[in-house]
Amino acid sequence: MIDNHQKNIATFIHLSTFSRFFIPLGNFIGPLVLWIANKEKSEFIDTHGKQALNFQISILLYAIILGTITIPLFIFKLFGGIDFIDFHGFNDFHLNIGKPSPLLYIGGGLGVIAVIGFILELVFIIKASFKAREGEVYHYPLTINFIK
Repeated sequence: MIDNHQKNIATFIHLSTFSRFFIPLGNFIGPLVLWIANKEKSEFIDTHGKQALNFQISILLYAIILGTITIPLFIFKLFGGIDFIDFHGFNDFHLNIGKPSPLLYIGGGLGVIAVIGFILELVFIIKASFKAREGEVYHYPLTINFIK
């Protein structure tokens, strides 16, 4: 039987991922500390701790992959699009940038995907917190199970 204490701990494991907005790497440290301290007490807590950590690791991996694709596209466009810099004193300064290229559109599209992914991440964390509070196990979508 799952008691309220177990439900609260599981809920706080998921909600502790929001600590990243205040503490660097808080989205890993918070759930990890709560999970390690309480995983022996309940299988319910152990399952939620693994799910929260696996989701955060998966999100980090997806962000790294998206960043490695997106950032070079912006850099190539930025440096490839600057035709010439004219500087003739402080009165006459010209920076000529060419028309937008498909690289910029692809990079911008990937940036939009990153923003949508961030919003979905917040929604999934809140949903997992509610499920934990109700005593149910929640499996995050698109999660790679690193911790089994």
